[in-house]
Amino acid sequence: MKPIVVLATRNRHKLGELLALIPGLELEFRTLADFPGAPEVVEDGKTLEENAVKKAGSAALFCGLWALADDTGLEVDALGGAPGVYSARYAGPGRSYADNNLKLLAELDGVPPGRRTARFSCVMALASPGGPVTTVEGRLEGVIALAAFGANGFGYDPLFVAAGQEKTLAELAPEEKNALSHRAAAVRKMEPYLRRLKAVR
Repeated sequence: MKPIVVLATRNRHKLGELLALIPGLELEFRTLADFPGAPEVVEDGKTLEENAVKKAGSAALFCGLWALADDTGLEVDALGGAPGVYSARYAGPGRSYADNNLKLLAELDGVPPGRRTARFSCVMALASPGGPVTTVEGRLEGVIALAAFGANGFGYDPLFVAAGQEKTLAELAPEEKNALSHRAAAVRKMEPYLRRLKAVR
């Protein structure tokens, strides 16, 4: 029987990206959408790591299975590292990706290209029910574009141009993004731990 790993999210985009990043693993991945009644976790940590650990631990305890969670933040130097841990709700609770992007562009209005440096950070946490939690981090340096470009990806992808690239992440093909993304970097660090998983009995 394959070990089951619960992704501590209801975001199908994340599931799709993960499956593309780690093909061939002898694991069965599910999301919280497959577990009715799974509690919503308040992401009130002061760091990405605190939020990732909290989400993974909560999912592992509720589902009685291995759980994998991540928290991702965009740090913009001209904004003192904002939105950071508040990236997903930058424009306010329940607002859309487009709302977050519009707010970020407004905050950077007038900031020249040379001062729009930023980075994505993805902290990933793997938890077993009642056991220790393993964390890893992946980062991607880049700049914030002057406007949104591209229709692929999600989140801030239409605004983020990775170092050495001329297109935003949303303009890249999925396989191109997966080759360089912050989430891909975190997954590569987490993969050895995933390969050693045993089924929870």
